[in-house]
Amino acid sequence: MKILVTGIAGFIGFHVAKHLATLGHDIVGLDNLNDYYDPFLKKSRLRELGIRADQGTKNKNERKIFYQLDITDADALEKVFDEHQFDAICHLAAQAGVRYSIENPRAYIDSNLVGFFNVLDQCRLYNIPKLVYASSSSVYGSREDAKFSETDITDSPESLYAATKKSNELMASAYSKVYGMDVTGLRFFTVYGPWGRPDMAPMLFTKAIIAGEAIKVFNHGNVQRDFTYIDDIVEGIIRVLLDPIHRCESRVFNIGCSQPVSVLNFIKILEKRIGKSANMKMFPKQVGDVISTFADVSLLAKTYNYQPSIDLEKGINSFIDWYKHFYSNQ
Repeated sequence: MKILVTGIAGFIGFHVAKHLATLGHDIVGLDNLNDYYDPFLKKSRLRELGIRADQGTKNKNERKIFYQLDITDADALEKVFDEHQFDAICHLAAQAGVRYSIENPRAYIDSNLVGFFNVLDQCRLYNIPKLVYASSSSVYGSREDAKFSETDITDSPESLYAATKKSNELMASAYSKVYGMDVTGLRFFTVYGPWGRPDMAPMLFTKAIIAGEAIKVFNHGNVQRDFTYIDDIVEGIIRVLLDPIHRCESRVFNIGCSQPVSVLNFIKILEKRIGKSANMKMFPKQVGDVISTFADVSLLAKTYNYQPSIDLEKGINSFIDWYKHFYSNQ
């Protein structure tokens, strides 16, 4: 198959593309390589894929093709769709981060709404058989009661980021109904692992503990997250993306570990693995943050036999091994 992966230089996009390549699929990747976080990490991911990002807009490497472009550029995006006949689209490009949406809301409107529309509309125009896109657990808002189920009401977002992801689901549903498109959204729950994002807690905490710096712990530590190892996320994405059945409908699935852990316990595991104690400084709850996330993955398990298999200690071990190797070689 020829598969387009948007956001290929991002954390999840990189891992999805790497896995698809090992399965023998042809990969076309898009990324704008913006500076929301260190572009060096993004370019390092591309190098790991065998792609050089310093050779202009288009870079060919055997069965991998890379375009440096922004999905908000409708004309440039259309040229890519016109040049290739894609069998499926894995749309992971987006402006990420809850707290950054408070500082720079327009970036989320541009990338997550306009950019998402551009990808969605190209799928319509070019009759793409399947589109899988990234949604987020943030659509559930702030809850502390039970597992988050796809049937729960999701109309009280705590951040603009969450609102854009909910909007994506509504846009996808409308397009599917009108044009008979096969569109699936995956609500990711706190993804971590090697090559992870430096703006997320695992990387921030690890860097601070190793350097002997203070860790900011919000809501005075009263926070739980359904930390999900990257390999389990990729496994779920691949199962949906490579499903040969064409469904003229829009669907949404949770994809997570379904074993929430307190942030304080997460820090303890990091301390144990690194061999140093964390210097924690407590702060009130941040605007836009949610208290707890807990994925009910029974629908994805029933539909695609999805079963997360990497426990937190094993996942953190792999992450720390990568972190020490990667940053010791810079």
